[in-house]
Amino acid sequence: MKMKLTALVFIAFVLLSLALSKAEAACDIQDIKVCLPAVIGGSPPSTECCTKLNHNHSCFCDYLKNPLVVPYKTSVKQVLEACGIPVPVC
Repeated sequence: MKMKLTALVFIAFVLLSLALSKAEAACDIQDIKVCLPAVIGGSPPSTECCTKLNHNHSCFCDYLKNPLVVPYKTSVKQVLEACGIPVPVC
């Protein structure tokens, strides 16, 4: 039950961020939705996920400050580390 709620909150974040990102083309949250299984399910990030994260690293601090992402901060940081991407200091 908790996992379903967590997934629902993350999906809501993605949709909200998608709407906001249309005004900010450089930070397109849709590009990193391929990382959802790694963030929510704990599976290793795919090569595509890591590639997308590398292209969107300038947006990480904005994403991590969003209240909808707070429950996922640890998972997001683990995915970044698994991809060999430095975790930003925000």
